This record gives sequence, structure tokens and C-alpha cells, in this order.
Amino acid sequence: MSFLDRLSAAERSNQSMLCVGLDPEPARFPGVLRGDASRIFDFCAAIVEATADLVIAFKPQIAYFAAHRAEDQLERLMAHMRQVAPGVPVILDAKRGDIGSTAAQYAVEAFERYGADAVTLSPFMGFDSVEPYLKYQGKGAFLLCRTSNPGGDDLQSQRLSSVPGEPLLYEHVARLAQGPWNLNGQLGLVVGATYPAEIERVRAIAPTLPLLIPGVGAQGGDAAATVRAGWRGDAQATVAPIIVNSSRAILYASSGADFAQAARREAAKTRELLQASQA
Repeated sequence: MSFLDRLSAAERSNQSMLCVGLDPEPARFPGVLRGDASRIFDFCAAIVEATADLVIAFKPQIAYFAAHRAEDQLERLMAHMRQVAPGVPVILDAKRGDIGSTAAQYAVEAFERYGADAVTLSPFMGFDSVEPYLKYQGKGAFLLCRTSNPGGDDLQSQRLSSVPGEPLLYEHVARLAQGPWNLNGQLGLVVGATYPAEIERVRAIAPTLPLLIPGVGAQGGDAAATVRAGWRGDAQATVAPIIVNSSRAILYASSGADFAQAARREAAKTRELLQASQA
């Protein structure tokens, strides 16, 4: 199956557009786990097990593991997710972006070491920094397009030239991903939930690409506005899924021993809100 096929299958099976981001912060762990970086796997595995039937994808953020020398725990977690949630794609949030030879090594890291189904990338260095990832059939790559952080305006909302009608940088990235860069139908785009008007614009430019949309929950993105901007319905077969990510609001829904159950309740609530916004 292609990555897009796997996404669509998970969307149908779990009736979900929700992605749970796995950003483990030991200082925020509940109870006896608090402050213990050796328990990152235990914390994340409990979240995965509690929410596996509610999500379209999981998204571990590699920096939260590497900062605690927990790459081995990330490897274990990736294997665990393949075992307990084999139908749920895993997007490794790494935001890599480097020259071709180095990109090829990062692709090995993402797809061979960790076994991710997709990876996030920065397109700033151009197509030759993206191409090595596309050599892995069945894998996906999400290019940063219009990110949820305020500083994204510094570059992403700038026009390519002073000529009237020239696209903004994020629009140009969307056109490249929809068009000449998407050699094998493997690309998607990252568009922040804090900018629903830009989500709508990107969807118009790139109707066949899956959109990874972070920023719902703790970052303040509006879930209903996000769905209205990016989701186009099953009747439009050329429109790919949207993957709406929530991390901290789900991970840290409770600081007690019931953290996994609380995470499930929060995930279910968010999934229902996203589904209700389809109308």
C-alpha cells in the first residue's frame, strides 16, 4: 500500500482525522514517572495503547527523545506501535533538510532505523534535499509549508518578487509539492491550524495532497475552523485526508495515575469535534 492508501484506510477504519503527537517531557509525566527519562517508552506506549482506535496517525517528535538520549526508546516505541496499531501510520516529526548525500542518511534513519511510514522535511534547500526520501516506495514525506508558529511569517508569507500576482513562498511550496516534486505521489504538506485561511488556500492549490495540521489544542488552533478549511469530503475523490495533530492537550490531560484513560477521553472528545465539523 502507498502511504496515502494507509492514511485513507486508517481514516475509514477509525473514523478519525485526529493525529496524536508524541512529545514526551519527563518533567510533566504523571506520578511515579515524573522526571524519569528512562520511562519515556512506558509513558508513550500507554498513550498509544489507549488511543490506537481513535486516530488516523501517530506523530513522535524526535527531538523529545534525542534530548534525553532516548533514541533506543524511540526505536522500541516504533516497533510497539507497529505491533499494537498495525493499521495506524506513524509520521516521524524530524523536519530534516540537508544536501542530497546527507539527506540520504537521514532517510535511512527515518525509514530503516525507525521504520516510520512518513517523515516531516524542510524544503528550503530544494528538491535534491527531498528526493532521497522519495526513493522509498510506500513511504511519505510532509514538507513544511505554512507552519503554526508566529515566526513563520518571516519567510513563508513573503512574495517571491515585487511583481503583482507573484505567489507567496508557502503557495510556491504547495505548487511544487502538488506538481513537479511529487514524482511518486508521496508528498504531503504541513499547514498550521492557527492559520485556517492559509489551510484553505493550500487545499485549493494542492487538492490531492494529505495535509498534516498541527496546532490544535495547546497551541490554540480552532478544530472546527481547521476542518472547514481543509476537509473536502468523500464525494471529492481527488482530495486527500487531513491529519489534525494534538499533542500536549492529550498527553497531559491528567497528572495522575489515570493519565492514559484521561488521554483517551481527550482524544475521543477531539475526534468527535473534528468529525462533527465535517457538516
